[in-house]
Amino acid sequence: MTLTNASWAPASTAASSAPEPPGTDASDGLCAIHQPNLFPRLSTLAKLFSADLWIVLDDVQFARRDYQHRARLAALDDPFRQQWLTLPTHLPHGRSTLISQARLVDPRRSRRTVHLLVRQYYGRSPYWSAVSEALDALDESDRVADLARTSTIALLSVLAWSGKVRDSSEIPTRQGRSERLADLVAATGSTHYLCGTGGLRYLDDGPFHARGLAVLPFHIPVDNPLWRWARRCSSLRDLSRLGPDAPADQLAAQREAHHPGAHA
Repeated sequence: MTLTNASWAPASTAASSAPEPPGTDASDGLCAIHQPNLFPRLSTLAKLFSADLWIVLDDVQFARRDYQHRARLAALDDPFRQQWLTLPTHLPHGRSTLISQARLVDPRRSRRTVHLLVRQYYGRSPYWSAVSEALDALDESDRVADLARTSTIALLSVLAWSGKVRDSSEIPTRQGRSERLADLVAATGSTHYLCGTGGLRYLDDGPFHARGLAVLPFHIPVDNPLWRWARRCSSLRDLSRLGPDAPADQLAAQREAHHPGAHA
């Protein structure tokens, strides 16, 4: 899959944007790498929104207890009332199946389940049109990675992100966790890697420094009510409760705080 702009969500994997002209940088410098998540949490969206390029980490092992095929929905009036939106998934190679290889058991039924359950939780929101816009952009592919990827791009687009997206499976890299991440960043012409708190626990910055790349830590605010549930439930609740403007302003502030270009 070629580089795409987040403001454009393909109707299917058969339709993709034109390749970037030769020699064109994939980003303006700041790169985030993250697995495709189904309607991700606000903490994940904030990291991606802060970057110029999101590399979708789609060629690592699928994890059933992670967020590739499921999202935690929280009720508008009571965030403690939660339910998993989980899509039945087939792993053709068992536990060794990569995210890019995982398939929806019944794609049509899965998309219907997504629409029905999300409407059940957020259909009465005054901002339902923004949520519905994100739902309408969902991919028709049977690949879990495609559905998760397009759900994330749809939310980023509603929040006016203008970055680009590329899949890690297209980029040759070395073995080794940190070496591989450094190779991904370097191959896309990025100069900085935005790393979340979880990744910082295991990251070796040596391979990055060897390539002249900087590693920037990403943190979300702890003193703002908007972020209280940022790691606990899908950002669909924030969009439904506040509309797109308030979250977009907060994410733009996080981008300003983390982006090296903002402090040049």
